[in-house]
Amino acid sequence: MSDEDSFSGRVRRYARVSGAMGGLAARLAGERYLGLPINRERHAADLKAALGGIKGPLMKVAQLLATIPDALPEEYVRELVQLQSNAPAMGWPFVRRRMMGELGADWQSRFQSFEHEAARAASLGQVHRAVALDGTRLACKLQYPDMSAAVEADLTQLKLAMGLYERYDRTVTTGDIHAEIADRLREELDYTREAAHMRLYGEILKDEPGVAVPRAIDELSTRRLLSMTWLDGGPIVEIAKAPLAVRNEIALRMFRVWYLPFYNYGVIHGDPHLGNYTVAPDHTVNLLDFGCIRIFPPSFVKAVIDLYHALERDDRDLAVSAYHAWGFGDLSHELIDVLNRWATFVYGPLLDDRARMIQERRVGGGEDGRRIVDSVHEDLRRLGGIKPPRAFVFMDRAAVGLGSVFLHIQAQVNWHRLFHDLIDDFDEAVLARRQREALQRAGVPALQEEPAAQGT
Repeated sequence: MSDEDSFSGRVRRYARVSGAMGGLAARLAGERYLGLPINRERHAADLKAALGGIKGPLMKVAQLLATIPDALPEEYVRELVQLQSNAPAMGWPFVRRRMMGELGADWQSRFQSFEHEAARAASLGQVHRAVALDGTRLACKLQYPDMSAAVEADLTQLKLAMGLYERYDRTVTTGDIHAEIADRLREELDYTREAAHMRLYGEILKDEPGVAVPRAIDELSTRRLLSMTWLDGGPIVEIAKAPLAVRNEIALRMFRVWYLPFYNYGVIHGDPHLGNYTVAPDHTVNLLDFGCIRIFPPSFVKAVIDLYHALERDDRDLAVSAYHAWGFGDLSHELIDVLNRWATFVYGPLLDDRARMIQERRVGGGEDGRRIVDSVHEDLRRLGGIKPPRAFVFMDRAAVGLGSVFLHIQAQVNWHRLFHDLIDDFDEAVLARRQREALQRAGVPALQEEPAAQGT
């Protein structure tokens, strides 16, 4: 391990970043009190430069944050999405010691083979190809050392970065966003929990055609080592070159992979980025990486459907009831109007009964997505801002992240009919029973009570 990744090296890195953050805060305060306009482009670039001094978990969190709507302004998003996870891969001597610590001194005798070089390096660990004694091809994900301490330190830096943003733009209160990200990231450190999530998705999607979920190998897994079956497949970016019929087929499967678990079990995969799925030659979608899974109470799922019907029927009271069920606190009439404008944009493809792109520019002067987002943000700022409930954070992120994938592959699908196939028989009590039984079978911890709704 390099000096930069030792404990003392990490302390020096955090000191440098803390100093950079302090300088940004001082400049921001000076600009504000002197009445000078803030150069958001420069401020965002400086923030990226400060964050770029840290390797590992914060890179994952920064990229994750950049996909959550309204957590940061557009200028910040453009800078943060350029950050790349640059944690160095562990060399073979270090891997060998780490594997010995997880499986014992005779660990190599438990595999037919185990490749010395990592097949893939990520922010929290790296993946090695291996073959089990029975010939099963495996992907073994081994966590980097001291990740728990690194995650906590990086989350502290993230909180500082988000607080820095709120000093000049209080449109969206980010405290609960940070808390939600922190909880999910801490869960990702527990590979035993991820194995349970994998079993849960295997159970939920076992009868779904064209979808594959890896199987965890419990006897070769620990809290910091996850061995699973290897799934062959290519990057989804390659599907963008395929004929429209193939792109539409993949889009249909991905829509159901994400939303069948949600509407039938109250479960959603909260990390829909391009590296978390591959496509096999027969167009099977391989769903990978189950660290970031969010489980919702049935009432939250019902509220998602209720808001759809509220927009469909122009039922203001039903919309207000849905926002309250999500966890939004007391809302003024003006805030409700602004939220409804945002919701109409997000739900637009589901309300439109025709084959179409997930997002379209309107011909003849209508608002496009960027202008809608900007106008909603401006109105929220004028009305004093809003505090998104924790449960809303990853649901919104999943919807926007998945939508970006559909845009990338340029699919043209009747989203309205796909959606209705999932919700027309919705029953909250049935979902509650399914969820309880599925979590129990998979060994996933029972859903905890959601925090009470708070004011805006």
